[in-house]
Amino acid sequence: MKFGAVKTAEGEGAILAHSMQASQPPYDIGLCYRIAKGTALTAQHLADLTAEGHGQITVAWLEAGDLHEDAAALDLAQALVPDEEGQGIRISGAGAGRVNLYALGAGLVRLDCAALEALNAVDPMITIATVPDYHRVDGDGMIATIKIISYGVSAEVLARAGAAAEGALRILPPVFTSASLIETRVSREVPPDKGRRSMAGRLHRMGLSLSERVVVRHDEAELATALSAAPGEVLLILTGSATSDPLDVAPQALRRAGGSVTRFGMPVDPGNLLFLGEYQARPVIGLPGCARSPALNGADWVLERVLCGCPVSSSDIAAMGIGGLLKEIPTRPMPRRSD
Repeated sequence: MKFGAVKTAEGEGAILAHSMQASQPPYDIGLCYRIAKGTALTAQHLADLTAEGHGQITVAWLEAGDLHEDAAALDLAQALVPDEEGQGIRISGAGAGRVNLYALGAGLVRLDCAALEALNAVDPMITIATVPDYHRVDGDGMIATIKIISYGVSAEVLARAGAAAEGALRILPPVFTSASLIETRVSREVPPDKGRRSMAGRLHRMGLSLSERVVVRHDEAELATALSAAPGEVLLILTGSATSDPLDVAPQALRRAGGSVTRFGMPVDPGNLLFLGEYQARPVIGLPGCARSPALNGADWVLERVLCGCPVSSSDIAAMGIGGLLKEIPTRPMPRRSD
Protein backbone atom coordinates (compact mmCIF):
# COMPACT_ATOMS: atom_id res chain seq x y z
CA MET A 1 0.00 0.00 0.00
CA LYS A 2 1.19 3.52 -0.82
CA PHE A 3 0.34 6.45 1.42
CA GLY A 4 0.93 10.17 1.10
CA ALA A 5 -0.13 13.54 -0.27
CA VAL A 6 -1.20 14.01 -3.90
CA LYS A 7 -2.74 16.77 -5.93
CA THR A 8 -6.49 16.62 -5.49
CA ALA A 9 -7.10 16.17 -9.21
CA GLU A 10 -4.95 12.98 -9.15
CA GLY A 11 -6.78 11.24 -6.32
CA GLU A 12 -9.56 9.37 -8.13
CA GLY A 13 -9.83 5.80 -6.87
CA ALA A 14 -7.64 6.47 -3.84
CA ILE A 15 -8.80 6.15 -0.22
CA LEU A 16 -9.15 9.43 1.65
CA ALA A 17 -6.88 9.29 4.70
CA HIS A 18 -8.46 12.11 6.72
CA SER A 19 -12.04 13.36 6.86
CA MET A 20 -12.42 16.62 4.93
CA GLN A 21 -15.03 19.25 4.23
CA ALA A 22 -16.14 19.59 0.61
CA SER A 23 -18.42 21.96 -1.28
CA GLN A 24 -21.81 20.72 -2.40
CA PRO A 25 -23.01 21.55 -5.94
CA PRO A 26 -24.12 24.04 -7.04
CA TYR A 27 -21.04 25.62 -5.57
CA ASP A 28 -22.28 29.21 -5.64
CA ILE A 29 -24.77 28.72 -2.77
CA GLY A 30 -22.12 27.81 -0.17
CA LEU A 31 -23.40 24.44 1.06
CA CYS A 32 -20.81 21.97 2.41
CA TYR A 33 -20.65 18.33 3.46
CA ARG A 34 -18.10 16.01 5.06
CA ILE A 35 -16.27 13.27 3.24
CA ALA A 36 -15.34 10.64 5.81
CA LYS A 37 -11.87 9.17 6.00
CA GLY A 38 -11.73 5.77 4.35
CA THR A 39 -13.95 6.89 1.46
CA ALA A 40 -12.94 5.67 -1.99
CA LEU A 41 -12.75 8.93 -3.92
CA THR A 42 -14.76 9.48 -7.09
CA ALA A 43 -14.40 12.23 -9.69
CA GLN A 44 -17.31 14.05 -8.02
CA HIS A 45 -15.58 13.96 -4.65
CA LEU A 46 -12.47 15.48 -6.21
CA ALA A 47 -14.48 18.24 -7.86
CA ASP A 48 -16.20 19.03 -4.56
CA LEU A 49 -12.89 19.10 -2.68
CA THR A 50 -11.34 21.36 -5.31
CA ALA A 51 -14.32 23.72 -5.10
CA GLU A 52 -13.74 23.96 -1.35
CA GLY A 53 -10.17 25.03 -2.02
CA HIS A 54 -8.26 21.81 -1.33
CA GLY A 55 -5.40 21.59 -3.79
CA GLN A 56 -3.80 18.62 -2.06
CA ILE A 57 -5.13 15.64 -0.17
CA THR A 58 -3.63 12.74 1.78
CA VAL A 59 -4.64 9.34 0.47
CA ALA A 60 -3.86 5.64 0.53
CA TRP A 61 -3.48 3.60 -2.65
CA LEU A 62 -3.98 -0.16 -2.68
CA GLU A 63 -1.38 -1.93 -4.78
CA ALA A 64 -1.51 -5.26 -6.57
CA GLY A 65 -1.84 -8.02 -3.99
CA ASP A 66 -3.34 -5.74 -1.35
CA LEU A 67 -6.69 -6.23 0.40
CA HIS A 68 -8.91 -3.41 1.58
CA GLU A 69 -9.03 -3.11 5.38
CA ASP A 70 -12.61 -4.42 5.65
CA ALA A 71 -12.00 -7.42 3.40
CA ALA A 72 -8.77 -8.15 5.26
CA ALA A 73 -10.43 -8.01 8.69
CA LEU A 74 -13.20 -10.33 7.57
CA ASP A 75 -10.77 -12.77 5.94
CA LEU A 76 -8.73 -12.91 9.13
CA ALA A 77 -11.83 -13.48 11.27
CA GLN A 78 -12.88 -16.38 9.07
CA ALA A 79 -9.39 -17.86 9.27
CA LEU A 80 -9.50 -17.68 13.07
CA VAL A 81 -13.07 -18.98 13.30
CA PRO A 82 -13.54 -21.50 10.47
CA ASP A 83 -16.39 -23.17 12.38
CA GLU A 84 -18.61 -20.58 14.08
CA GLU A 85 -21.05 -23.12 15.52
CA GLY A 86 -18.36 -25.54 16.62
CA GLN A 87 -16.24 -22.83 18.23
CA GLY A 88 -19.26 -21.09 19.75
CA ILE A 89 -18.37 -17.76 18.15
CA ARG A 90 -20.25 -15.32 15.90
CA ILE A 91 -18.38 -13.11 13.42
CA SER A 92 -19.72 -9.57 12.97
CA GLY A 93 -19.76 -7.56 9.77
CA ALA A 94 -16.73 -5.45 8.81
CA GLY A 95 -16.42 -1.68 9.05
CA ALA A 96 -13.49 0.74 9.32
CA GLY A 97 -11.13 -2.22 9.18
CA ARG A 98 -12.71 -3.86 12.22
CA VAL A 99 -14.53 -7.16 12.83
CA ASN A 100 -15.75 -8.20 16.27
CA LEU A 101 -16.14 -11.75 17.58
CA TYR A 102 -19.05 -12.59 19.90
CA ALA A 103 -19.95 -15.62 22.00
CA LEU A 104 -22.96 -17.56 20.73
CA GLY A 105 -23.87 -18.51 24.31
CA ALA A 106 -22.68 -18.36 27.90
CA GLY A 107 -19.46 -20.12 28.68
CA LEU A 108 -15.73 -19.82 29.18
CA VAL A 109 -13.34 -18.31 26.64
CA ARG A 110 -10.34 -20.46 25.79
CA LEU A 111 -7.45 -19.00 23.85
CA ASP A 112 -4.32 -20.36 22.27
CA CYS A 113 -2.29 -17.45 23.62
CA ALA A 114 0.94 -18.37 21.84
CA ALA A 115 -0.83 -18.55 18.49
CA LEU A 116 -2.53 -15.19 19.01
CA GLU A 117 0.77 -13.61 20.04
CA ALA A 118 2.30 -15.01 16.86
CA LEU A 119 -0.52 -13.45 14.82
CA ASN A 120 0.11 -10.03 16.37
CA ALA A 121 3.82 -10.38 15.61
CA VAL A 122 3.38 -10.90 11.86
CA ASP A 123 2.72 -7.25 10.95
CA PRO A 124 1.91 -4.27 13.20
CA MET A 125 -0.98 -3.38 10.88
CA ILE A 126 -2.72 -6.72 11.55
CA THR A 127 -4.04 -6.99 15.10
CA ILE A 128 -6.37 -8.88 17.40
CA ALA A 129 -7.29 -7.89 20.96
CA THR A 130 -9.09 -10.41 23.16
CA VAL A 131 -10.51 -10.86 26.64
CA PRO A 132 -8.27 -12.96 28.94
CA ASP A 133 -8.06 -16.72 28.70
CA TYR A 134 -10.69 -18.41 30.93
CA HIS A 135 -12.86 -15.27 30.83
CA ARG A 136 -16.51 -15.98 31.60
CA VAL A 137 -18.79 -14.60 28.92
CA ASP A 138 -22.53 -14.30 28.45
CA GLY A 139 -24.35 -14.98 25.21
CA ASP A 140 -23.53 -12.29 22.62
CA GLY A 141 -20.69 -10.95 24.78
CA MET A 142 -17.75 -9.64 22.76
CA ILE A 143 -14.62 -11.73 23.15
CA ALA A 144 -12.27 -10.21 20.56
CA THR A 145 -11.85 -7.43 18.05
CA ILE A 146 -9.81 -7.74 14.87
CA LYS A 147 -8.49 -4.44 13.56
CA ILE A 148 -6.54 -3.73 10.39
CA ILE A 149 -4.82 -0.48 11.27
CA SER A 150 -3.85 0.63 7.78
CA TYR A 151 -6.32 1.08 4.91
CA GLY A 152 -5.03 -2.05 3.27
CA VAL A 153 -2.57 -4.90 3.80
CA SER A 154 -0.79 -7.47 1.71
CA ALA A 155 -2.95 -10.54 1.10
CA GLU A 156 0.13 -12.74 1.42
CA VAL A 157 1.05 -11.29 4.82
CA LEU A 158 -2.56 -11.56 5.97
CA ALA A 159 -2.62 -15.24 5.00
CA ARG A 160 0.48 -15.84 7.14
CA ALA A 161 -1.17 -14.12 10.09
CA GLY A 162 -4.32 -16.21 9.72
CA ALA A 163 -2.42 -19.47 9.37
CA ALA A 164 -0.58 -18.71 12.62
CA ALA A 165 -3.79 -18.69 14.65
CA GLU A 166 -6.44 -20.84 12.95
CA GLY A 167 -8.95 -21.98 15.54
CA ALA A 168 -7.14 -20.16 18.36
CA LEU A 169 -10.37 -19.03 20.05
CA ARG A 170 -13.34 -21.03 21.29
CA ILE A 171 -16.12 -20.89 23.84
CA LEU A 172 -16.57 -23.80 26.21
CA PRO A 173 -20.27 -24.06 27.13
CA PRO A 174 -21.47 -25.39 30.49
CA VAL A 175 -21.62 -29.20 30.62
CA PHE A 176 -23.90 -29.44 33.67
CA THR A 177 -27.53 -28.44 34.13
CA SER A 178 -28.08 -28.62 37.91
CA ALA A 179 -26.35 -27.98 41.22
CA SER A 180 -27.05 -28.45 44.92
CA LEU A 181 -25.93 -26.04 47.61
CA ILE A 182 -25.64 -27.35 51.16
CA GLU A 183 -25.33 -24.73 53.90
CA THR A 184 -24.39 -25.26 57.54
CA ARG A 185 -25.51 -23.31 60.58
CA VAL A 186 -23.56 -22.73 63.78
CA SER A 187 -26.58 -21.83 65.93
CA ARG A 188 -30.26 -22.67 66.01
CA GLU A 189 -31.01 -19.85 63.61
CA VAL A 190 -31.17 -20.53 59.89
CA PRO A 191 -28.60 -18.28 58.17
CA PRO A 192 -29.82 -15.51 55.84
CA ASP A 193 -30.28 -16.59 52.24
CA LYS A 194 -27.82 -14.00 50.89
CA GLY A 195 -25.29 -16.68 50.03
CA ARG A 196 -27.85 -18.86 48.30
CA ARG A 197 -29.11 -15.92 46.23
CA SER A 198 -25.58 -15.02 45.15
CA MET A 199 -24.81 -18.59 44.14
CA ALA A 200 -28.16 -18.96 42.35
CA GLY A 201 -27.26 -15.91 40.28
CA ARG A 202 -23.88 -17.36 39.36
CA LEU A 203 -25.45 -20.65 38.32
CA HIS A 204 -28.38 -19.08 36.46
CA ARG A 205 -26.16 -17.05 34.16
CA MET A 206 -24.47 -20.33 33.18
CA GLY A 207 -27.80 -22.06 32.59
CA LEU A 208 -27.85 -24.26 35.72
CA SER A 209 -30.75 -24.74 38.12
CA LEU A 210 -30.31 -24.92 41.89
CA SER A 211 -32.08 -27.62 43.88
CA GLU A 212 -34.14 -26.96 47.02
CA ARG A 213 -32.42 -25.28 49.94
CA VAL A 214 -30.69 -27.55 52.45
CA VAL A 215 -29.37 -26.23 55.76
CA VAL A 216 -27.82 -28.59 58.35
CA ARG A 217 -25.94 -28.18 61.60
CA HIS A 218 -22.23 -27.45 61.28
CA ASP A 219 -21.54 -31.08 62.01
CA GLU A 220 -19.44 -33.59 60.10
CA ALA A 221 -22.00 -36.41 60.20
CA GLU A 222 -24.98 -34.25 59.25
CA LEU A 223 -23.10 -32.64 56.39
CA ALA A 224 -21.95 -36.04 55.10
CA THR A 225 -25.56 -37.27 55.10
CA ALA A 226 -26.70 -34.15 53.21
CA LEU A 227 -24.00 -34.67 50.60
CA SER A 228 -25.08 -38.26 50.02
CA ALA A 229 -28.68 -37.10 49.46
CA ALA A 230 -27.93 -34.08 47.26
CA PRO A 231 -29.41 -34.44 43.74
CA GLY A 232 -27.32 -31.89 41.81
CA GLU A 233 -24.71 -32.72 39.22
CA VAL A 234 -22.42 -30.21 40.95
CA LEU A 235 -22.25 -30.09 44.76
CA LEU A 236 -21.51 -26.85 46.61
CA ILE A 237 -20.89 -26.40 50.34
CA LEU A 238 -21.20 -23.08 52.14
CA THR A 239 -20.38 -23.39 55.83
CA GLY A 240 -21.63 -21.17 58.62
CA SER A 241 -18.13 -21.11 60.09
CA ALA A 242 -15.05 -20.67 57.91
CA THR A 243 -13.23 -23.81 56.81
CA SER A 244 -9.75 -23.14 58.14
CA ASP A 245 -7.93 -26.49 57.75
CA PRO A 246 -7.93 -29.53 55.43
CA LEU A 247 -9.25 -31.55 58.40
CA ASP A 248 -12.02 -29.11 59.26
CA VAL A 249 -15.71 -30.09 59.31
CA ALA A 250 -16.58 -29.68 55.63
CA PRO A 251 -13.57 -31.47 54.07
CA GLN A 252 -13.89 -34.26 56.60
CA ALA A 253 -17.62 -34.58 55.90
CA LEU A 254 -16.83 -35.05 52.22
CA ARG A 255 -14.35 -37.79 53.04
CA ARG A 256 -16.81 -39.39 55.48
CA ALA A 257 -19.45 -39.53 52.73
CA GLY A 258 -16.98 -41.43 50.54
CA GLY A 259 -15.63 -38.51 48.53
CA SER A 260 -12.15 -37.02 48.21
CA VAL A 261 -10.49 -33.63 48.60
CA THR A 262 -8.05 -32.68 45.85
CA ARG A 263 -7.12 -29.16 47.00
CA PHE A 264 -7.60 -27.04 50.08
CA GLY A 265 -6.83 -23.31 49.92
CA MET A 266 -6.07 -21.05 46.98
CA PRO A 267 -3.70 -18.09 46.43
CA VAL A 268 -6.55 -15.75 45.46
CA ASP A 269 -7.87 -13.01 47.70
CA PRO A 270 -10.76 -12.95 48.37
CA GLY A 271 -11.26 -16.69 48.11
CA ASN A 272 -8.41 -18.26 50.10
CA LEU A 273 -10.55 -20.76 52.02
CA LEU A 274 -11.90 -22.74 49.07
CA PHE A 275 -11.56 -26.49 48.73
CA LEU A 276 -12.15 -28.71 45.75
CA GLY A 277 -13.05 -32.38 45.69
CA GLU A 278 -15.19 -35.11 44.19
CA TYR A 279 -18.09 -37.28 45.30
CA GLN A 280 -19.44 -40.13 43.17
CA ALA A 281 -17.89 -38.63 40.01
CA ARG A 282 -19.49 -35.27 40.78
CA PRO A 283 -17.38 -32.15 41.44
CA VAL A 284 -17.59 -30.71 44.94
CA ILE A 285 -16.62 -27.13 45.76
CA GLY A 286 -16.30 -25.96 49.34
CA LEU A 287 -17.04 -22.27 49.01
CA PRO A 288 -15.22 -19.51 50.88
CA GLY A 289 -17.35 -17.07 52.84
CA CYS A 290 -16.84 -14.36 50.20
CA ALA A 291 -19.09 -16.40 47.87
CA ARG A 292 -22.01 -14.90 49.80
CA SER A 293 -21.32 -11.71 47.87
CA PRO A 294 -21.96 -11.45 44.11
CA ALA A 295 -18.59 -9.69 43.74
CA LEU A 296 -15.83 -11.52 41.87
CA ASN A 297 -13.74 -13.84 44.04
CA GLY A 298 -11.54 -16.90 43.66
CA ALA A 299 -14.49 -19.28 43.84
CA ASP A 300 -15.82 -17.82 40.60
CA TRP A 301 -12.67 -18.86 38.75
CA VAL A 302 -12.91 -22.43 39.98
CA LEU A 303 -16.69 -22.70 39.62
CA GLU A 304 -16.69 -21.42 36.03
CA ARG A 305 -14.02 -23.91 34.94
CA VAL A 306 -15.80 -26.77 36.67
CA LEU A 307 -19.17 -25.89 35.12
CA CYS A 308 -17.63 -25.80 31.64
CA GLY A 309 -15.92 -29.16 31.98
CA CYS A 310 -12.36 -27.89 32.39
CA PRO A 311 -10.26 -30.13 34.61
CA VAL A 312 -9.04 -28.14 37.63
CA SER A 313 -5.96 -29.58 39.33
CA SER A 314 -4.16 -28.47 42.45
CA SER A 315 -1.46 -26.94 40.25
CA ASP A 316 -4.10 -25.06 38.24
CA ILE A 317 -5.34 -23.43 41.44
CA ALA A 318 -1.78 -22.69 42.56
CA ALA A 319 -1.19 -20.85 39.27
CA MET A 320 -4.13 -18.52 39.93
CA GLY A 321 -2.06 -16.53 42.43
CA ILE A 322 -0.52 -14.36 39.71
CA GLY A 323 -3.28 -11.83 39.19
CA GLY A 324 -5.12 -13.30 42.15
CA LEU A 325 -5.28 -10.14 44.27
CA LEU A 326 -8.80 -9.25 43.22
CA LYS A 327 -9.84 -6.57 45.65
CA GLU A 328 -8.73 -4.74 48.75
CA ILE A 329 -11.33 -4.93 51.52
CA PRO A 330 -10.63 -2.07 54.00
CA THR A 331 -13.19 -3.29 56.55
CA ARG A 332 -11.40 -6.60 57.20
CA PRO A 333 -10.06 -6.85 60.77
CA MET A 334 -6.55 -7.62 59.50
CA PRO A 335 -5.80 -5.09 56.73
CA ARG A 336 -3.29 -6.17 54.10
CA ARG A 337 -1.49 -2.84 53.98
CA SER A 338 -0.54 -0.30 56.63
CA ASP A 339 0.96 2.50 54.55
